[in-house]
Amino acid sequence: MVTDYCVVLITTPDEELAKRIGDLLIARQLGACVQAMPIDSTYRWSSEIHHEDEVLLLVKTRTALLDELIEHVREAHIYDAPEIIALPIIGGSADYLNWVDDQTRPVYR
Repeated sequence: MVTDYCVVLITTPDEELAKRIGDLLIARQLGACVQAMPIDSTYRWSSEIHHEDEVLLLVKTRTALLDELIEHVREAHIYDAPEIIALPIIGGSADYLNWVDDQTRPVYR
């Protein structure tokens, strides 16, 4: 079963930008909850391998808000190609998902 909800993964270079993006998404009711955790990333960029300390954001939201969420993150982010990946929530606690509805912007259908 797939729900109308998703978790969005966003990486940032530091805690300051992570908090700024988290505050933005909560203030605009594009996410119900934003969690931040330090991570160690290894990736290839411009033909070079990089090892960086980053902060990973986990944003719980509704899929109907995803396009707007991506737009706001891209405007606030400093990376040329920021990681913004949405993973579907295939199930979960009805109480929690109802809370996500209450905390995010209404979607008119």
